[in-house]
Amino acid sequence: MFVFVCAGCGAGLTVPLSQVELPVHAHQKYGNGIRLPVLMEPGTFAVEPERWGPPWRRWEEADADEAAARGIHVPVHAVSDGAPGAVAIAPGDARGTVLVPEKGGGHCCGLDWGDGPNMACEACGLPVASRIDDCSLWQAVWLAPDAVRRRPVATAGDSEAAVSSWEELLEEGRATPPVEPITRWASLCGLDHWWSWSPRWEAAAGRALAHLLAAADGRPVTVPDGLAAEVFQRALDALLPADRPARHAVLAGPGLPAPGTDADMVLVPTHPQTGEPWSPAGPAASAYPVPLPFGIWKWMAFPEPQLRLPASGTMPDGVLRDDPPAPRPDHLFRADAGTFRDTLVRLPAARGARLREILDDLVHHMRAGLF
Repeated sequence: MFVFVCAGCGAGLTVPLSQVELPVHAHQKYGNGIRLPVLMEPGTFAVEPERWGPPWRRWEEADADEAAARGIHVPVHAVSDGAPGAVAIAPGDARGTVLVPEKGGGHCCGLDWGDGPNMACEACGLPVASRIDDCSLWQAVWLAPDAVRRRPVATAGDSEAAVSSWEELLEEGRATPPVEPITRWASLCGLDHWWSWSPRWEAAAGRALAHLLAAADGRPVTVPDGLAAEVFQRALDALLPADRPARHAVLAGPGLPAPGTDADMVLVPTHPQTGEPWSPAGPAASAYPVPLPFGIWKWMAFPEPQLRLPASGTMPDGVLRDDPPAPRPDHLFRADAGTFRDTLVRLPAARGARLREILDDLVHHMRAGLF
């Protein structure tokens, strides 16, 4: 476990936290006026290894060699000059900080990155973090890497922070449903609610689709029937040619049969604590790994048709309530365009003509309903 303290005066800024994988949807901007929940689970933190956040430079003002050294292989709208290593925590886990209202520029319904850090150390006044709770953004506090220090602490629950095995995760890890209620910020008519594809799934699909296209090598790609096909196949068929032999992507991971020799790519879970992808053994060891967050992979590999609730009242023991399933979304699945773009530009394969063309035509593909 760790606590984060002010680099200026050493005052504590957080409760004890354990490190987990950075959510793939950490920088997602979803819809317009949407009320998204908190990014991080209480008691956890995650580190963004890349530069992210203000100040930004337009691509025309940046050095292409410098961008390539940062792992950006094709032109983008802007590059960040922010320091790498920003730390995401749940807002309720922050301590000893005060908001700086005049640093909240650029917001709509709440606080945004605005003019830089909008939270300061209560003890010494050093700007230490950015509180994010604007519409269409995941709520979080991002600790500035150059303004905080991480210190280990001993707690009674340290033994619980040990890295779980894949078998333990399969038994105890939560699956992420593909459909969830979406809420818009309050209006004169009150809160709006509707059922839609999960923003988490759309972001995860954006990252995975970038990897699938990068590994396709200009050939069509097939994925397994079921949820995987509903999430990926329509976009793959639209973005890849159909006149060459297909490459095959299969689901692989703990609790599933070992992939066969025909697996060119494997859709595998990433460990929710370490972020490391599951690695197959045997003939599929050389297959291209396509990462999926564990909760999404688990639902895709072992789908739950509907959430069942224990019966109550006078119903007999062991009987389950016959609740109706969640309503289906009113549109086909669309991968998150921003996550797709941010992933693909960091893959060397993006330099190829076909993938450059996809990136250049991304707005057209969004209008066509692929993203």
